[in-house]
Amino acid sequence: MTYMRIEHVHAVELLNRVIKRVETAIIGKNQEIQYVLTAMLGGGHTLLEDVPGTGKTMLVRAMASALDCSMGRIQFTSDVMPADVMGTSIYHPPTGEFTFRPGPVMSNFVLADEINRASPRTQSALLEAMEERRVTVDGTTYTLPRPFFLLATQNPLQFEGTYRLPEAQLDRFMIKIGLGYPEPEQEVELLTRMQNRESSLASPPVMLAEEVVAMQREVRLVHVDAVIKQYLVSVAVATRSHPSVRLGVSPRGTLAWMVATQAFAYLRGRSYVIPDDVKEMAIPVLSHRIQLKSQNRTEGSWSQEQVIHEALSSVPIPVQLSAQGRGRRQ
Repeated sequence: MTYMRIEHVHAVELLNRVIKRVETAIIGKNQEIQYVLTAMLGGGHTLLEDVPGTGKTMLVRAMASALDCSMGRIQFTSDVMPADVMGTSIYHPPTGEFTFRPGPVMSNFVLADEINRASPRTQSALLEAMEERRVTVDGTTYTLPRPFFLLATQNPLQFEGTYRLPEAQLDRFMIKIGLGYPEPEQEVELLTRMQNRESSLASPPVMLAEEVVAMQREVRLVHVDAVIKQYLVSVAVATRSHPSVRLGVSPRGTLAWMVATQAFAYLRGRSYVIPDDVKEMAIPVLSHRIQLKSQNRTEGSWSQEQVIHEALSSVPIPVQLSAQGRGRRQ
């Protein structure tokens, strides 16, 4: 099979154009947009958690419009069933046969809106799609299109009608971020753009689906030095032994962290990972994978972010790469 190749310089140029396109719809969120792109390049998924009305869905729509990919949207409510997500087999009496009607998950770019309003049974229906890139309906397995990228939005747990996502599903999101409220001047600019009906959602896409897949393959070739890998593992182990933590970063989380650093380095135009990439991606990749003990969670004495910062500070930062790593940097 012949794979499409894409030059790194050209890839970075395309990615920067995507960032600028999305910034026309989401003002003042450059870092968050880079994190979403990082997850996409790493072949992972993104969870957006924030209060309603902060632009979570608009970010997804703007990202999808910049990519020449099919898009499916699932508006989760308490009565959504797994078949509404994956698809179902329809019986046709004239032929006496069943025909598979694909659900919205059979798309390149899937928006799972308010995912934690669905029941645990429906949430679990996404696990196979997120991990295996396939779905099984009535005993038949269907492969999802490539690329496949799930971007889910989530309301805070204290909101009405929400369910806590299972730890196994949270662990399958590479990155979790929040948008927060814009600055006052940014909100004024938002009002102005809406009044003038300025929108980039109808503009031609910036990247093709084949280019996204090619970039995902190139990301896996970004060099991670042995000392960087040891740094990643040491920090992960430090979260597991923290006295306030019930469940620390799993090996799957460490692997997702490494891939995220590769993708972030690729986005920044480098073919190797540096310690700054590791620290940059620590909070968005690890915070949702750490479960605090009930006492610390209720008292608010510790947060996941504080645990990560303490773990990072307890492990010496690599200051010298191996001979192979130095060669890559040169």
